[in-house]
Amino acid sequence: MKTNPQQDSTAPSMKHRYRESEALLRRALLTIPLGSQTFSKSKIQFPYGVSPYFIEKGQGCRVWDVDGHEYIDFINSLAAISLGYNDPDVNRAVADQLEKGVIFSLPHRLEMEVAELLVDMVPCVEMVRFGKNGSDATSGAIRLARAYTKRDHVAVCGYHGWQDWYIGSTARYLGVPDVVREMTHTFTYNDIASLEALFVRYPNQLAAVIMEPMNVAFPKDDFLNNVKDLTHRHGALLIFDETITGFRYALGGAQDYFGVIPDLATFGKGMANGYPLSAVGGRREIMRYMEEIFFSFTFGGESLSLAAARATLEKMRREPVHETMWTRGEQVLDGVRKRIAQHEMEHIFDASGQPVWSFLVMKDVNGYSSFEIRTLFMQEVLERGILSLGGHNISFSHRVEDIERLLAVYDEVFPMIKDAVDNRKMAQYLRCEPLQPLFKVR
Repeated sequence: MKTNPQQDSTAPSMKHRYRESEALLRRALLTIPLGSQTFSKSKIQFPYGVSPYFIEKGQGCRVWDVDGHEYIDFINSLAAISLGYNDPDVNRAVADQLEKGVIFSLPHRLEMEVAELLVDMVPCVEMVRFGKNGSDATSGAIRLARAYTKRDHVAVCGYHGWQDWYIGSTARYLGVPDVVREMTHTFTYNDIASLEALFVRYPNQLAAVIMEPMNVAFPKDDFLNNVKDLTHRHGALLIFDETITGFRYALGGAQDYFGVIPDLATFGKGMANGYPLSAVGGRREIMRYMEEIFFSFTFGGESLSLAAARATLEKMRREPVHETMWTRGEQVLDGVRKRIAQHEMEHIFDASGQPVWSFLVMKDVNGYSSFEIRTLFMQEVLERGILSLGGHNISFSHRVEDIERLLAVYDEVFPMIKDAVDNRKMAQYLRCEPLQPLFKVR
C-alpha cells in the first residue's frame, strides 16, 4: 500500500535532495505540533519529499537550507524581511544595544524614539503602543475600539492573526467559544454592499471595521473611502491592518499610498526587518484608552527589536528602499504577466497585487485543484533554487539578476505546468503527494 507522506512524515522521500531536512522534520514532530511554530512554515504548506523544511542561514535575499542548497527567497519570512537578511545597519544597531542590555526594570528611551518615528512617518499615528506579533497589535486595536465605542461586534476583511476574536470567523475556529465567534462578521473586499448589510443587521453594535487596505485585489470605485465614510456614519472606528502593507507600500504605509486615513492602524512584519516587534497606533483620543484597557507585555519594550526598528526605519528614510522595491517588483509583475500570456496560461494563472507584494494566483482548472497545481509549481521552483509559495515578497536586497533568475525559472516551469494541466499529466509530473486544501484568508 502506498504511504501518504503528508500523513506520515516518517516515510522517506524517493529523492534525497532534502535528506537532512526530512530527518530534522521527523525529529521535530516528536516535540512540536506540525514541526514548526508557524502554520505557514509547516509541513502542510510544503509538499513532502520535494521541499526543504529547515533554513540554516540567510544573507541579503538568499537563504541556505540544512542540506546546503541555496535559494533566492521570495517568501522573506512571510514578508517580515524588508531590507534583507543580515542587513549590516540593523546588525550593527542590535549589536550595539546588546552590549547595553536587552530588557530592563524601567522603560528604555528606544520605546519613545521609535514611537516618535512612527508618529512622524504614518499619517494616522499620534500615539503608539508596541507588541511582539501582528496578532498582539490587531487584538489591542479591537479592544481599544470596543472600549472607545462601548460596542462589541466587529467587521473583518482579510487576515488579522490567531486570537479568538478573529480566527473564530475562519474555518480554523476549533477551541473558540461560540459566544466569541458570534461577534465577528466577515465582509467582501470591493463589495461595499456586503459591509453595509452588516451595519443593517447589527445596528449600533459594530465597534470597528478592521481590514487589510489591500492584498490581492486593487480597491475599486473608491472602495476605501467608501468604507471609511460608511463606518463613521454608523459610529464605528476604521482600523487598517498594515501588518504587511505598512513600510512596504510606502514609508507611511498603504494609508499614505492610497490617501485614506483610518482611526487606528496596526504594524509588524518588516518594520524591524525580521525582529519581533509590532505596533498599534492612531488618534490620540482613542489611544488614550490604552491607559484604561489592559494591553501590557513584559517584552513589549524589549530593546534589541526596538533598536532594529529604529535602524530599519531610518534606513528607509535615508536610502531609496521603497523606490528599489517597487522597481524590482514591477520587473517581477510585468515579467510574470508577460510569461502567462506567452505560454497561453491565463486559464491556469493570474498575477495580482502590488509590485512590492504580488501574487501568482493559481486556479482550479481541468479537474485539478489550485493546491495540486501549486504542489507542482513548488516542486519545480524549489529544485531550481527559488523559495516561493507562489507570491513575491520583494526586499531591498533583491537585485536585477535575482529577478531575471526568477523569470528564467518561470520560463522553464510554466510549460511543464501547462502540459500537466492541459494534457491531464499531473500524476506523471508530481514526485510527491499533492498539498491538501486549507482554509483561505485572502
